Amino acid sequence: MKMTFQKLVIGTSMAIGVSALATVPAQAGTLTAPTIGGTAASDYYVYDSDGKNTFKVENTSANVQKALSGNADSPTGNVELRASSEGRDFDFTKNTSLTGTIGGKTLTLSSLTSDDWFGDGKTTTTYGLDNLANNWFNKALDSSGITTSTFTSLTILGYSKQSLFDSFLKSGGFQRFSDPNISYVNQDDTSGLISIGLAGHYNAAPLITPFLGLTAQLSKLLPSSLQASEIVKYTYDGKTDYLYSFKASNSGLVEKGDGISHSGNYQVNIKGVAPAAVPEPSIILGLLGVAGVFATQRKFKKASI
Repeated sequence: MKMTFQKLVIGTSMAIGVSALATVPAQAGTLTAPTIGGTAASDYYVYDSDGKNTFKVENTSANVQKALSGNADSPTGNVELRASSEGRDFDFTKNTSLTGTIGGKTLTLSSLTSDDWFGDGKTTTTYGLDNLANNWFNKALDSSGITTSTFTSLTILGYSKQSLFDSFLKSGGFQRFSDPNISYVNQDDTSGLISIGLAGHYNAAPLITPFLGLTAQLSKLLPSSLQASEIVKYTYDGKTDYLYSFKASNSGLVEKGDGISHSGNYQVNIKGVAPAAVPEPSIILGLLGVAGVFATQRKFKKASI
């Protein structure tokens, strides 16, 4: 009877352990082992944070990992890809990428090139085409709260969405939104959802309005405050696409040099693959303990023979 009870206890312990082993979610966490690459692999900045300001630090692997360790509630810095996009003689055919592992899969985040905006190998940049440049530009205007009456006023004065697009293009507006600042990359353990923070201006009006070719007086017709993130290209689980947002939360940070940058956090998401379940250390120890009971019983049996 005693042996039957012991077997029952051990069997129950094994069943509980195996059940727990099957239901404990993996701890996916953040992007690990991030590396910088691309055709312009040295063109990036790393920004650290003191909880109030962001500031440039050395481009080391340790600083990259630290900058990406935050979340939406508490960003800890960011990595700016293709940092020279605002400079003169910018080569719009090259990119800078950030690659790491998350949930056991490889994720690559990249700056944009002219091919990304206008189509591979295409030189046509005409307004009205079905490409990222046109789709993003129209969404940016629509999300800014520009009213029909505003466009009516601009149309009377000889402006149109096409003329605004052409001005934005010729003045380097698309390059300006091609250098994403990656502030974090996290994954939900259960759903697999990957959240990526893009550090930007909480009020992006100063980044868009000057590129539209309007006079200072006409610029007053546009909203004084609007939100728009930079664009990031991603490759994950066999898919490549682009992410951006027109809604920011206050990051609680500003770049120390200009007092404006990195004030907004734009979160974008990828429907990631949920990581495989792994056992917790306590469960493993429990199973080892059960295995120890079997080993002890075997020794006792041998001793009693």
